Amino acid sequence: MPGAEESVFVSYAGVDRAWAEWVAWQLREAGHRVELDVWDWRTGDNFVERMDQALRRATAVVALFSNSYFDPARWTREEWTSIVAGRRRLIPLTIEPLSGSDIPDILTAAIRRDLHGLDEQAAISALRDALDGPTGPLASPPFPGAAAVAPASGEEAPGTRPRLPSGTGVPGVWNVPARNPHFTGREAMMTRVREGLLGGRQAVVQALHGLGGIGKTQLALEYAHRFASQYDIVWWIDAEQADQIPIHYTELATRLGIARPEAGADHTARSLLEHLRTRDRWLIVLDNADDPSAFESVLPTGPGHVLITSRNPGWKDMVPSHGLNVFTRSDSVAYLATRIPAIAAQQADVLADDLGDLPLALAQAAGVITTGMTPDRYRHLLTGKTAALMASGGPPGYPASLVATVDIATVRLVADHPQAAELLRLAAFLGPDPVPTAWLETSRDRLATLTIDPDDFMWPQTALQPLARSGLAGVDHETFQIHRLTQAIVRDHTSEADATAAEDDVTTLLTAVTPNDTNAPAAWPTWAALTSHLTARLDAAAQHPPLHQTLIRAARYLCVSGQARAGRDLASTLHPTWVTTLGEDHPDTLGIAQYLGHATADLGEYAEACRIIEDTLERRRRVLGENHADTLQSASDLAATLGRLGEYAEARRMGEDTLERRRRVLGENHADTLQSATNLATTLGHLGEEEEARRMGEDTLERRCRVLGENHPETLQSASNLSATLDRLGEYAEARRMGEGTLERRRRVLGENHPNTLQTAISLSATLGHLGEYAEARRMGEDTLERCRRVLGENHPDTLQSANNLATALANLRQLAAAERLLKDVRTRSRRALGENHPATQNCTENLAWVLTALGRPFEAQKMRASGGKAGQRRARRKRR
Repeated sequence: MPGAEESVFVSYAGVDRAWAEWVAWQLREAGHRVELDVWDWRTGDNFVERMDQALRRATAVVALFSNSYFDPARWTREEWTSIVAGRRRLIPLTIEPLSGSDIPDILTAAIRRDLHGLDEQAAISALRDALDGPTGPLASPPFPGAAAVAPASGEEAPGTRPRLPSGTGVPGVWNVPARNPHFTGREAMMTRVREGLLGGRQAVVQALHGLGGIGKTQLALEYAHRFASQYDIVWWIDAEQADQIPIHYTELATRLGIARPEAGADHTARSLLEHLRTRDRWLIVLDNADDPSAFESVLPTGPGHVLITSRNPGWKDMVPSHGLNVFTRSDSVAYLATRIPAIAAQQADVLADDLGDLPLALAQAAGVITTGMTPDRYRHLLTGKTAALMASGGPPGYPASLVATVDIATVRLVADHPQAAELLRLAAFLGPDPVPTAWLETSRDRLATLTIDPDDFMWPQTALQPLARSGLAGVDHETFQIHRLTQAIVRDHTSEADATAAEDDVTTLLTAVTPNDTNAPAAWPTWAALTSHLTARLDAAAQHPPLHQTLIRAARYLCVSGQARAGRDLASTLHPTWVTTLGEDHPDTLGIAQYLGHATADLGEYAEACRIIEDTLERRRRVLGENHADTLQSASDLAATLGRLGEYAEARRMGEDTLERRRRVLGENHADTLQSATNLATTLGHLGEEEEARRMGEDTLERRCRVLGENHPETLQSASNLSATLDRLGEYAEARRMGEGTLERRRRVLGENHPNTLQTAISLSATLGHLGEYAEARRMGEDTLERCRRVLGENHPDTLQSANNLATALANLRQLAAAERLLKDVRTRSRRALGENHPATQNCTENLAWVLTALGRPFEAQKMRASGGKAGQRRARRKRR
């Protein structure tokens, strides 16, 4: 008697999918409810949640034991540990020979049933007995020496029922190259290919396309081996030369016994295609099929499968296709760890980054490193000898090195599409990130290295299409991209004269597409793309004077867009280079020094920023004069930084002088004049002159609205500052109204996590506390503090202010112990970052003393106040002009 109906979850490693499908099918045929991820879970589902839900629903878990199942890196580890921890009913089935040492100790006591090595009927019986329990034989056991019983034919349409997988053999008709023992990753793509091939009842075609070296052939090879048992025929064809397909088909026809010696190859090929229409369970792999149009009449039809690999993305217009990209970083690291067991995870990560996660390059690197070179030495050589390294390594499973692959494709490109070859050489001297096609259109008339027909209105598409078909570039409707190693190989094979010309054209192109405004968020995507190409080959860019102003403005863009650390990295790299080549007082050197100071201040390192800005101001006064716009910019920067240091009196003196000069030189409504006015209003507020701060803040806001617009980042800065002034004046309701409006606008214009958005949120959370809305102040404070820590870091002054505000809200909610812990941490960090006598540190000290008093520890509070110095004490004033 069969057992009661079970709700079964099938747990398996991805490489064993054929077994999982067969087991799930047989259990459903037996009347059980079966859940199998690739059948029942949708794309986009949360894998962990679905797995947890499936295990909770299951009355039994069928686990397919194999060496891959116990790989520590696979999700199956989470599955079987959860099964054991939850004491669920586990039914272990072994699908390949395993020794006791292959199975974790905690599972060795479980009675297992072997499915491997059985014919299909015996395997079905073993599977059902494992689930239902033994019932004893229902018929006389067969004579032990009898031949295996052939599988009974079902009523299903051909090819729909999964076949019993076999781990010991291959189909009778088989010519597939040896399996790559180092194949890693690609499980999601493997699943998509398998599902695509199982998606129809007639001949189903799936194509894999992507750059050279991306691993298309390796994926097809792994698919053929992994699912070999599901086919009667698996035939691998090198399809690079389409006119040779009839000959390859004749070879298959001969193996099938349907070829006639007197018939020609074309006739035999047609006979084969007719024969395949009558058969099921066949797989034809067309590897490296270049031109889709050449295959229209030779693609097999019938109840079988065709898998195509190609560099040419044009296949997607003809058959269902999958674009293959480079490895994910986790797959790269896993591959390197498999090939180089001693490599540290951090070493593997940085090596994968240097290699751009390209599977062929990773295979070559592993081949070199495992023959006596350290990963660090390899990375060092890769910097200057990329082409030489990519010509060596003997990558297992790949037909040629990356250099050979690129060279072959490039030679063909030069011969057949010289315009595309010229574009490839130019792009090799850009960065490895996507290049907007619009950049080529903007600068086409200025690029000396490209031969462009002025009447070719389709250019650059006419040059990009051959690049895409050759597998040397990825192309979409807006951008094209060349892998960094391909670029390095092309650069290495470019003559010195051609390289110089290409560098000049890159300079021309990047200068031509530089946006005018760094402050406008609408221009930031263009600046982001431009900056990535400027910094990818920064040494070369820094040596081209026409790019100097673009580089300086890129540093400004990074600062105003909230990327202060990247801005400082760029400026700190350029500054010493230009000091050496141009001199300390050159305008470009001083220009990049300005943004080095700006970025350093934005990172909260005010003392170091002050030193940089003071030096830049002194040099600009000497070289340019007191009233030059650049000198006044440095003076304004210094006034703002002094205010951040808490030196309000000196900040006021310098701010008033700079504002008066800017009004006289630039005018009342110039953006720079309004910036000085905004900074001065903030300083006045800190000095207690709130009414004057309000008057100046309202005037500046009105002017910025009129000159720049309501949603300009600088207008929003004035609005945020004014709301803080209103809060200090005790006009909390109006401060809240203005703060909420400004926060909403900054979120929309700048983003949730821009530092300026966070500053408004910090100010608003304090206002909510002043209004007595402590719960809402706490909610906003917790969210803002978490964002500040993530974006700015634990010790940034804005993070510390956010934590101070949150602690105040907690104290007002009578959560005094939590407030004390937070304030103690903030005070320690503030003393270290800003100093004992900074106003922010003093304010934190007062808040902590208040909390300690509320906790009944007034003497501790008094002692802490005394050790903190007198409130209002300031460091000695330094005289400045």
